[in-house]
Amino acid sequence: MTAPAGAGLIDRAFFARAADWLAVAVAVSLPWSTSATSILVVVWLLALLPTLRLAELARELTSAAGGLPVLLLLLGVIGMLWADVAWIERWHGIDSFLKLLAIPLLLVQFRRSQRANCVFSGYVASCVVLLAISTFIQDPTKVDAVLVKNAATQSGEFVICIFGLLFLAVECFTRRQWLWLIGFIVVMLAMLMNIFFVATGRTALVLIPVLLALFAVKKLSRNGILILSACTLALGAVAWTSSPYLRGRVVQIWTDFRSYEATDERNSSGERIVFWAKSVSFIREAPIIGHGTGSMPALFAKSAVGQGGAAAAPTSNPHNQTFAVAIQLGLIGAGVLWAMWIAHLLLFRGSGLVEWVGLLIVVQNIVGSLFNSHLFDFNQGWVYVLGVGVAGGAALKNRALQKPVAAAP
Repeated sequence: MTAPAGAGLIDRAFFARAADWLAVAVAVSLPWSTSATSILVVVWLLALLPTLRLAELARELTSAAGGLPVLLLLLGVIGMLWADVAWIERWHGIDSFLKLLAIPLLLVQFRRSQRANCVFSGYVASCVVLLAISTFIQDPTKVDAVLVKNAATQSGEFVICIFGLLFLAVECFTRRQWLWLIGFIVVMLAMLMNIFFVATGRTALVLIPVLLALFAVKKLSRNGILILSACTLALGAVAWTSSPYLRGRVVQIWTDFRSYEATDERNSSGERIVFWAKSVSFIREAPIIGHGTGSMPALFAKSAVGQGGAAAAPTSNPHNQTFAVAIQLGLIGAGVLWAMWIAHLLLFRGSGLVEWVGLLIVVQNIVGSLFNSHLFDFNQGWVYVLGVGVAGGAALKNRALQKPVAAAP
């Protein structure tokens, strides 16, 4: 008798299905719990490992999209050797890099999976539940009223959902699917209002116009760009005039900066300027290979000794991803970081949904990393890793399926 497909010591099909649904579970958990996400990532990895084939893994590791994240991780591991801090601090430093190993694994998984859209849908649905609780259960009169994590994280999550749904809304309009269109518009507007009235992350306010411009270039005709511009100006005017909270958050950036210039007051804007200035001086001290993995907390702590005002503010990172890598791994590490970002941008050159989702996540990470160390942060870092891996694998699969069609006469 012939053995049934998948029979043997390892049922690859079973583990592949389990890994797919565990990836969905990771996406659902991300807006809520770092502990749940960490546990699910470990279980996902255990389910995925039996399905991997050496040839598939080698293909991704030798590509720019899959190999450069691993190269950055390897540089982080090697950088532990010359860090002038205790080994426990070096191990804490490498924690920030470890998640990058998941990118090539996800590329392998979703080259063959049919469930990339389930991962995206699970993330959006989870954020919609978070939106409902933030809007209807919590007291909206509280400043930065967020159920979990913080305003910056929540607003960043909503920005991803808004621009993912915006792509689908245009598709629904083109296909005259009015009920879906209305539903997407309602969710997008509700998330925008939450950002403007309830929990505003200032990085999200920078991201919105950047992503609007990117969406207009990628998806819209000239008339569509005019309509989108008019709607954006109208919504922006309504939000600015009706939300004292939004105006306060924006104006505070300038007032904090002026106060820091005049009196060296410790505030968010002044501290960021000090952190960036210190970062540049650290990089100058070891420009090629950096101070080693895990060295940032000690460097910043030492630089604050005997200082006053904003210069005395404690921190463990420079609130800029390029600086966070260059301080530890020098310009070599920073070069690999930017090479990785560019490779991931090039991965999403197509015009479909998975290409748009991947491009959206990469651009969000690059722009957000000008003001934060997003790749090293837990939530934003895993959103990047999961988004690039899932969307990248699906995009590569779509590209492979289209090649025979393009070659046909």
